[in-house]
Amino acid sequence: MSIKLDLKIFLFLFLFLLTSQLEMYLLLMLFAIIHELGHLAAGLILKFKPEEIKLTPVGLQIQFKVSDEEYKLNNVKSYTIKKAIIALAGPLTNFIIATIMIAIAQINIDLQYTYMFSLIVYSNLLIAMFNLIPIYPMDGGRVVKEILSIIFGKKKAYKITYMISKTVLILLTAAASIAILYIHNIAILIIIAYLWYLEIAEIRKYNRRKNIEKLLNSIENKESLV
Repeated sequence: MSIKLDLKIFLFLFLFLLTSQLEMYLLLMLFAIIHELGHLAAGLILKFKPEEIKLTPVGLQIQFKVSDEEYKLNNVKSYTIKKAIIALAGPLTNFIIATIMIAIAQINIDLQYTYMFSLIVYSNLLIAMFNLIPIYPMDGGRVVKEILSIIFGKKKAYKITYMISKTVLILLTAAASIAILYIHNIAILIIIAYLWYLEIAEIRKYNRRKNIEKLLNSIENKESLV
């Protein structure tokens, strides 16, 4: 298993420092890491092996490796459902933290009026809902892709998922642009820019995958003609 550091994290630290939101960013990073540990726990329970752990500007990213033998033992539908469960485990972890804090506040009424209580609940709800946005490779996009894979098959699921991702991202960008005019918060612009970066990177991977498939199909067709 390899551990990597995305150097763009230092750019994010600098930008949030300039906007006097470093405290909020660090707290979000803390709960984003806990969010990813939720993915890790679910993956280990479902017998997926972590292949790479990467620290990014929005927390940890964990990639799991499944051996060919293990994949064959699970039917495709079962394997797909497991991947969807792992994707949902992260947001669920944040919802659990927020729920626990709210439950504690019901016992200790004074707690709910403290700044830290509001910050912890707000941060976890924000991370959970943000990750459930149906943009690939966010958790919501991954869940959508796995569900579509069961219905339409893997190839068509990728195509539909990327169409949904681009549509949602365009709508989100339009909404964020309007919000920036009223809120004047550069953090929104940074997050939207990073989402576009992720989306473009995934589209490039998707196009490379399609080109490889076309090449393999053309080779197979030539061999069949010989």
